[in-house]
Amino acid sequence: MQIKKLNLLVIGLLSMSTIYGQDISDAVRFSQSEIQGTARFRALSGAFGALGGDMSAVAINPAGSAIFSRSHASFSGSNINAKNDTNYFDGLTNSSVSNFDINQGGAAFVFTNSNSNSPWKKFTLGIAYDRTNNYEDAWNAVGRNTNNQSIDLYFLSYADGVRLGDISLLDGEFIEDAYSDIGSVFGFGHQQAFLGYQAFILEPDANNDDNTTYFSNLADGTFDHDYLYSSTGYNGKISFNLATQYEDNLYLGINLNSHFIDYQRSTSFLEDNSNGALITAIDFENNLSTTGNGFSFQLGGILKLSQEFRVGLTYDSPTWYTIEEETTQFIDSNEADSDIRFIGDIVNIYPQYKLKTPSKITGSLAYVFAKQGLISFDYSKKDYGNTEFTPNRDYNDLNNAISNVLTDASTYRFGGEYKHKQFAFRGGYRFEESPYTDGLTVGDLTGYSLGLGYNFGNTKLDVTYDKWERTDATPLYNVGLTDTASIDRQNSNITLSLSFNI
Repeated sequence: MQIKKLNLLVIGLLSMSTIYGQDISDAVRFSQSEIQGTARFRALSGAFGALGGDMSAVAINPAGSAIFSRSHASFSGSNINAKNDTNYFDGLTNSSVSNFDINQGGAAFVFTNSNSNSPWKKFTLGIAYDRTNNYEDAWNAVGRNTNNQSIDLYFLSYADGVRLGDISLLDGEFIEDAYSDIGSVFGFGHQQAFLGYQAFILEPDANNDDNTTYFSNLADGTFDHDYLYSSTGYNGKISFNLATQYEDNLYLGINLNSHFIDYQRSTSFLEDNSNGALITAIDFENNLSTTGNGFSFQLGGILKLSQEFRVGLTYDSPTWYTIEEETTQFIDSNEADSDIRFIGDIVNIYPQYKLKTPSKITGSLAYVFAKQGLISFDYSKKDYGNTEFTPNRDYNDLNNAISNVLTDASTYRFGGEYKHKQFAFRGGYRFEESPYTDGLTVGDLTGYSLGLGYNFGNTKLDVTYDKWERTDATPLYNVGLTDTASIDRQNSNITLSLSFNI
């Protein structure tokens, strides 16, 4: 087995496609976005593409800032509660997380053209921060797997075709050093095979370096599973806005957006069985830390067809992300050597990669009843199958899978507002289609919202309650143990905003 280290570099250059550990769920997570926005914006379920006049509306359609007649600023905080009811075989569990954050802030500055003969009436400059996704989540799948599915399938899937010599310890080598070296040269897949072999979950068919087939040390039967998922973090963007009003009816704008990702995820998996084989208990844990930044732009327009009727159109470019990831892992079994715990001290730092999310088109309609109220509708479409990891040579198979598994998804948003004296009463509804072809892995989303506002003159105070629901069929792992947990998700928010003219 001394030959292993002499050939690590050469073999590693031929195995670069296995260095990375990304999957389709990563593509969906960072491609989905939801402007959490001001309380007024949320009260109308985000149907603001043809309205403008709100800082979060500017994040949807950059022409929206040109609707302001005076310079304007707003700040918003939101308390988010996520509740998950999880069903896994015969087990039903409940979990929830809650947190408060400042989710929005920004200002638009209006400059009126002093030349009354010019068709360009005014232009605006703005800067805004909006949280576009919240990763606070937790769910627990507990049950007895009666499909004869064990975590051994995960390790066997990665071990299939891997040389035994590439996942074995050298004489006198520490297990944590071997794990680190294998990850650096061969990548994520070989590391998983190494974990399974060193925990005695799998065995080689032949005890020589060139062996590439393995069998399990677990017997067929039922398996008791306890899988815990928890995540934190968020996705946000800072927008630099420029908009203008042409004549009395046309508004045009552009946003240049700087995006950032901060995402942490931990999963722990416990498996027990009494099927009479060597391995009866397995503990497997994974921790991921993801950071990234990106760029996108938006082009938008709003046209007043009459004093009451408005239409809007917005193009959202892809977001081009640069992402970095770190992971740690821990594994143990009832037959593993006690030194295996030291693997948990090793931090895997993966090569930087890039992700291009799909573009989006939004069309909007609005009808304004003078100063009494309004109704609005937004329709948008995004093709998640166009999500792409790069460099393509390392992700060709994954990108092909994305184009087959993910599809285009439409979003429908409706909103209404009625004003009485200083009060504004608001409500909204939205429906978002699943980005998955099967419509099950991530289900359709249905949401509604109710809000109230009070106008003090130059200052406005708004509060909104909104809630959405969806059901996901989430596999415990994307390889091997792919049995799904059915998760009924409910996300509710209370948002408070303060806005004022400058």
